[in-house]
Amino acid sequence: MKWKDLKQQWYWKYATNKYILITIVFVIWMLFLDGNAWLTSHRAMDKKIQEKEQTADFYMRGIARDQERIKQLKDSNGIEKFARERYLMKRDNEEIYIIEYADSIKNEDDER
Repeated sequence: MKWKDLKQQWYWKYATNKYILITIVFVIWMLFLDGNAWLTSHRAMDKKIQEKEQTADFYMRGIARDQERIKQLKDSNGIEKFARERYLMKRDNEEIYIIEYADSIKNEDDER
């Protein structure tokens, strides 16, 4: 094909149009080469979304756990059990013995 024939083709007219060439270069630059390129920014956004979903899941599990604890504490037996375990409370006519295991006692070496 000769050069004159190539210039007469419809695609050559569009391919050599300066506005189309500038637009194509701009689109390639914005999609692939720029610091805020479409591909890299979407990867970063997807990573942030995944982290936020994991954080939301963690807090939802904590909320469910706390709701179960609140349901247990609504009963008077649950409140008594909580007070005995957490704050070492006792009734007037009983004694409490606290048993500490060797691995739960702090030594002077552990504090350093």
